[in-house]
Amino acid sequence: MANLLYSEQVDRENVLKLRQLANELPSYCKEFFRGIEPRTQSRTRIAYAYDLKVFFTFLYENNPDLKKEYENIKYIPVEVMDSLTPIDIEEYMEYLKYRTDNVHEVFNKTTGVKRKISCLKSLYKYLYRTEKINNNPTERIFMPKLHEKNIVRLDVDEIAILLDEVETGDKLTQKQKDYHKKTKIRDLTILMLMLGTGIRVSECVGLDLNHIDFKNSCIKVFRKGGKEGVVYFGDEVFEMLLNYYDLRKSIVAKPGHENALFLSLQQTRLGVRSIEKLVKKYATLVNPLKHITPHKLRSTYGTNLYKETGDIYLVADVLGHKDVNTTRKHYAAIEDDRRRSAKDAVKLRRG
Repeated sequence: MANLLYSEQVDRENVLKLRQLANELPSYCKEFFRGIEPRTQSRTRIAYAYDLKVFFTFLYENNPDLKKEYENIKYIPVEVMDSLTPIDIEEYMEYLKYRTDNVHEVFNKTTGVKRKISCLKSLYKYLYRTEKINNNPTERIFMPKLHEKNIVRLDVDEIAILLDEVETGDKLTQKQKDYHKKTKIRDLTILMLMLGTGIRVSECVGLDLNHIDFKNSCIKVFRKGGKEGVVYFGDEVFEMLLNYYDLRKSIVAKPGHENALFLSLQQTRLGVRSIEKLVKKYATLVNPLKHITPHKLRSTYGTNLYKETGDIYLVADVLGHKDVNTTRKHYAAIEDDRRRSAKDAVKLRRG
C-alpha cells in the first residue's frame, strides 16, 4: 500500500467496495459493472451500485409476488427486468422524489432523480445489448428536465477577503483559532493552490511531495481515470507552496503517508472530506449566502482564466476536460457576455 499512488490506493479500495455492493445485487449487475469498466471510473460504478440497490429495493418492497418468491433483492431474475413497462419506471421516478427507509426520510431533487434514472437506463442498455432482455422500457420515458443554474463562484474581492481570513483567522471561534495556529500555512497553501490552478479536490489530496517541480513551477496531477497531467502555477502560489513545502519536510508522517503533501493533524494524508470542511469553514466567513465548495473554487479559476484569455480550448485543457463542450456548457454565460460586447467593437461610420 505504501508504494501505491494515492489514486491507485483509492481505486483499490473502490474495487473492494464495489465487490461488496455487487454481492447484494442480482448477478447480472456484476456483469453490467464489468461491461462498463473500460469507460467508467471506479467511483462511478460504486454510485451506480448504490442507485441500483435503491431501484431493486423499490421493486421488491412494492411487489408482493417478488417478496413471496425471493428471499431478497439479490435473487430477482432478469426476466423481471424484461417484464417492466414505462409506467413502472415512471412510478419509480415518482418514488425517488420522496421515500423512507424506516429510519430516514430521503428527498431527491431533479438532479438526483435524473442521475438514478440515467443509471437504470445504462443497466437496461447493457442488458438489451447483451440480449438478456428483449424489452427496454427506459427508452420510452421522458427524463426530468433540469433548470440551468448560474455558475457559483467567488469574485475578485471575495478571493482576497477569503485569503486574508485564512491568514488572520480573526473571525474564527476560539476553538477554531486553536486549530488555526497549527493549520494556517497548510490551509492557505491548499486554497491558493486550488484557486491558482483549478485542480480538483481529489487531485489536491492525491499530491505527493515529489509531484512538485519548483524549477518549472508545475505540479503533476492524476486526472479522472488515472491519466497523468501537468499543471503550472504562478508566483503567488510558488511562494506559498515553497513556504509550506519546507514546513512539511520537517513533519514526520505516519507509515503509509510519508509521501503525502498535505497532512492532517494526525500526520495522515488529508482526505477529500477534510478539504471540503475547511473550504466551507473559511468561505462561510466571506459570504454565508454562497454555497462555496472546492468545486466552486475550480469554477472560480476557470471563470477568471476564460475572462483573461477568451480561449475556451485553453480553459478545457488546463482544467482537464476531455470534451471542450463540457467547458463551453459551464461557461456559456461568459461566452454570451463576450458576444454581446462584440456588438460595439466594429464601427461602420466614424462619428
